[in-house]
Amino acid sequence: MTPVWSYVLSKWQTLSTSDHASVVSINLFVALLCACIVIGHLLEETRWMNESITALFIGMFTGVIILLVSGGKSSHLLLFSEDIFFIYLLPPIIFNAGFQVKKKQFFVNFITIMLFGAIGTLVSCSIISLGAFQIFQRMDVGTLDIADILAIGAIFAATDSVCTLQILNQDETPLLYSLVFGEGVVNDATSVVLFNAIQSLDLSKVDARVALHFIGSFFYLFSTSTLLGVFVGLLSAYTIKKLYFGRHSTDREVALMMLMAYLSYMLAELLDLSGILTVFFCGIVMSHYTWHNVTESSRVTTKHAFATLSFISETFIFVYVGMDALDIEKWSYVSDSPGTSVAVSAILLALVMVGRAAFVFPLSFLSNLVKKSASEKITFRQQVIIWWAGLMRGAVSIALAYHQFTRAGHTQLRGNAIMITSTVTVVLFSTMVFGILTKPLINCLVPHPKDTTSSSMLSEPAAPKSFSVPLLGSAQDSEVDLDSPNIPRPSSIRALLATPTHTVHRYWRKFDDAFMRPMFGGRGFVPFVPGSPTERGRH
Repeated sequence: MTPVWSYVLSKWQTLSTSDHASVVSINLFVALLCACIVIGHLLEETRWMNESITALFIGMFTGVIILLVSGGKSSHLLLFSEDIFFIYLLPPIIFNAGFQVKKKQFFVNFITIMLFGAIGTLVSCSIISLGAFQIFQRMDVGTLDIADILAIGAIFAATDSVCTLQILNQDETPLLYSLVFGEGVVNDATSVVLFNAIQSLDLSKVDARVALHFIGSFFYLFSTSTLLGVFVGLLSAYTIKKLYFGRHSTDREVALMMLMAYLSYMLAELLDLSGILTVFFCGIVMSHYTWHNVTESSRVTTKHAFATLSFISETFIFVYVGMDALDIEKWSYVSDSPGTSVAVSAILLALVMVGRAAFVFPLSFLSNLVKKSASEKITFRQQVIIWWAGLMRGAVSIALAYHQFTRAGHTQLRGNAIMITSTVTVVLFSTMVFGILTKPLINCLVPHPKDTTSSSMLSEPAAPKSFSVPLLGSAQDSEVDLDSPNIPRPSSIRALLATPTHTVHRYWRKFDDAFMRPMFGGRGFVPFVPGSPTERGRH
């Protein structure tokens, strides 16, 4: 055998071995995902162990086994990359949040949600960064520059309220559910926008010009990302309405919805905008217009497809986080001073709690000042639950920490290793401990009412009927809002200031009915095409 063929054969054997190892790893990981689903189903009735906590425990248990089998060399089946998280796993989660959002409650409480999700995140990020700067410079945590300190604020300002949302009942507590859900999505988007804005700053000389540049970058990313998501959502609605793919193949319209949703995210990343904000508002617009332009079978398909992709992505992330908690490489850098890592984790957790309280209670007070009805005001018990819901940290914090403190998934510096291990510790502790305590806390502060008729009337119908409501509520609710004698018609600026929500609601409905729906479709504006639902309904 010639040397050339020997070389080719050896390379082929190496590649075959590598491919086989990858196939084995993927098989084991898929089996873990199946185990999470089965065990999560069995624990569903307890409501103490949600899917996130179950996936974390399974990931940690698997990590221990891999550590033992590999002789303490590794705890991973797959090598995590923040690019994989942001490009493949995060888009379906955020899009589904926008696509499934209860639009009436979300937009009725839009101002309060933006206060909590945007302004509150800025306050939390500032407090965490300031506290970390003051404390970490007195500790032996390695080399951390000003960019790292600001990034820490953005990393730990990102919340994960999934545990609370799985326990809250949106029919019994529509206001509370809407605020926790809405703030969670806007918070994630704001945290990533803040993180990206920090990365673009020249921090070699900090002055007023740098601060103004940072504020300008933040609002530019926030507004342009939102507009891009709305544009792509409207483009998908117009395309499907005009061409009506369903008369030939429902597969095409489902595929087009999925691809355009993903396109919105990738366009935002290509333009250095916030993909989270873009794909979230794209999901809202698609659920209001595009979803009503497809056939009935496609509506059912897209609803469950988006929810399934989101669920699998979330489970994948938490399983990996559980395994990564035992990563021997990162812990080896802090093995000489484990107390430092524990102290940093405790300090960060305390800063998270202080930063959260610094905006939840003051902003709730300001929100209550402009609310006329007692049912619309946020009670102190509800404020405590909102504060508690935002204490948990999740996959966004992990991904941002990896992006800031690792290179190709590996940690080379002691300071970076401490921040990675501390982030993992905070995520595990907050998700498991706070998550397990969430149900008894909610039951104590918000007892389940015996009669939920009145509260259920305020919320939108349960799925799948919720998908047939307009952007700011159902047709019945909207007519009540418009014609109710208790709500003055906005004939002046004074009336606008007195009832801003209902005023904006009223004018939006008029604009939507007169201009948006005739052009982009939506409920009540299905095009007349041979073979379409409209045509069949006329016979």
